Amino acid sequence: MTDLFETAVTTADYSAKDIEVLEGLEPVRLRPGMYVGGTDERALHHLVSEVFDNSMDEAVAGHATRIEITMNVDGSIAIADNGRGIPVDPHPKYRDKSALEVIFTTLHSGGKFNSKVYQTSGGLHGVGISVVNALSEWTNVEVARDKTLWTQSFSRGKATSKITNNGTTPNRRGTKVTFLPDHEIFGIGNITFKPSILYKLSRSKAYLFKGIEIRWQCDPSLISEKEKETIPQKEILHFPGGLNDYLALLTNSRSLVTSENFHGKVPLADQAGQIEWAITWPEYGDGSISSYTNTVPTPEGGTHESGVRGALLKGIKAYGELVGNKKATNLTGDDIFNGACVLISLFIKNPQFQGQTKDKLTNPEALRLTENALRDHFDHWLSGSPAMANDLLSWSLERMEERLRRRAEKEVKRASATSKRRLRLPGKLSDCSNAEADGTEIYIVEGDSAGGSAKQARDRKTQAILPIRGKILNVASATRDKINANQEIADINQALGCGSGDKYIKDELRYERVIIMTDADVDGAHIATLLITMFYQEMPELIKDGHLFIAQPPLYRIAQGGTVYYARDDAHKDELMENEFNGRGKIEVSRFKGLGEMPASQLKETTMLRGKRTLLRVVIEEGTRLETAEKVDQLMGKKPELRFQFIQENAAKVAELDI
Repeated sequence: MTDLFETAVTTADYSAKDIEVLEGLEPVRLRPGMYVGGTDERALHHLVSEVFDNSMDEAVAGHATRIEITMNVDGSIAIADNGRGIPVDPHPKYRDKSALEVIFTTLHSGGKFNSKVYQTSGGLHGVGISVVNALSEWTNVEVARDKTLWTQSFSRGKATSKITNNGTTPNRRGTKVTFLPDHEIFGIGNITFKPSILYKLSRSKAYLFKGIEIRWQCDPSLISEKEKETIPQKEILHFPGGLNDYLALLTNSRSLVTSENFHGKVPLADQAGQIEWAITWPEYGDGSISSYTNTVPTPEGGTHESGVRGALLKGIKAYGELVGNKKATNLTGDDIFNGACVLISLFIKNPQFQGQTKDKLTNPEALRLTENALRDHFDHWLSGSPAMANDLLSWSLERMEERLRRRAEKEVKRASATSKRRLRLPGKLSDCSNAEADGTEIYIVEGDSAGGSAKQARDRKTQAILPIRGKILNVASATRDKINANQEIADINQALGCGSGDKYIKDELRYERVIIMTDADVDGAHIATLLITMFYQEMPELIKDGHLFIAQPPLYRIAQGGTVYYARDDAHKDELMENEFNGRGKIEVSRFKGLGEMPASQLKETTMLRGKRTLLRVVIEEGTRLETAEKVDQLMGKKPELRFQFIQENAAKVAELDI
């Protein structure tokens, strides 16, 4: 064995010629996922954030008061500000290049390393604008500086022109960057910028910095009919009230626990920066948390969120002790924080993020700084209005009691019809009346409207309905804490009663069949895939024992006179049109928009009635478990490059797309 190995690997197989040296921005084009998180829609829109953040840094530093963002009909984006303008003089290290060209063509170049230029900034590593340039088919830059207009153009990371003096411009200053993302990088699936995403980004930036005016403009041809009611062609975004204005807009139709929001803006200790916050507590429904660091969104949270969470928890527990409520000692951060609507905007020197896309703040000191900054203000806010404080304490204690009840009922057993009344099952579950699992079914459906139709169509003795909201968490790429905290997964676990993971008990499954029933379209297929992934990871024995099924609702209803057929997809519709209908009389074809739009009688006849319906059983074939696990990890896991590889390998096999 040793001789064979030594023969297979020789020095001739590995020499200097095998060592590749990538120059300039070639690494970015070769591995875009390392710099923008992938090549999907989210990564595409991240390019805009990188350019936008540079202009926001100018505003936060006090040098710009206006930012313009324009969506052009050719798919390009233009972002301009009235700041100082990128320096255009020769760079001391590269005498034959201007500072502008160095910034756009060299990784780790920029003015964010020097705290004298920017006290706080969203850019850290000097890679943002050069990455945008590298991943764009073309980039044009205009700089108005010292009353002179300078221009330069680039393509795929390389300069295509020298910097050019275009003469005087006495009434203009700042930088304008226009870029068109490269179809070679982002071309799969015809990914394009969405006005709804960029308008939301622009509006959130305006809330984050009170002094900025953001001018939004979008070519009208890019706005769909559905978006015209909410996305303007032009708008000036300016909010003097900052985050509290935004929070008021987000919660204007909701019933709130307190009559006033807890909000403010204070400097951090040791001149480390400042924090602004706005928090309120809805009486019912889910909360939301949006946090930012130096105007950069941090969707995964981080230490600044933990600091705010700690301040709220310590404050409400201290108030409970003050008024003599002993139950308050058992409160946790989940009870006061998770159900709240929270907006946090932190400005801090030298922020540290998890990854180049800056999804999570990791500065250890940010936890202490934010907690200390908010704690006293929260204490004063509570003591200043005992009525509001008592309401908030009562609300938190109710959430605590619900949390403790859920923990105690984690293993829900099937009970008789009489004792079942004492069980706390998910509030949206419409259970069946049969006490035994044999012959019973639970339909997991997407949305309350679909749930309403299914409840009318079901057999109440044997069929239970559990509506879930939207696309369930992708458990294959989520942390265990996120999975445990997800409400939809908790409801499913509680309804089934058999536990999950190593606590799964097959004999305690409350239904014989678990049926996933989603719309017969792309979104429905995505939701079904996420649910199957959840069952595969959390309850594999349920699949192994043959309990998991997928319903097959129709996509079309085809009628001619008294003849009616239902088609599950376009191919089936074409087959029925060709073989089952004659040329006499008008053929009416109607497409169901979703289960919620389908009359209960039709839903029952086509999808839920035993003997007429079609169910697909989810199985894992013997001998393919390792292959299945690898495929789930490839398509649903944490590595976007594996999904990209799968798309590249299989895109040519797709005959047509239903988008």
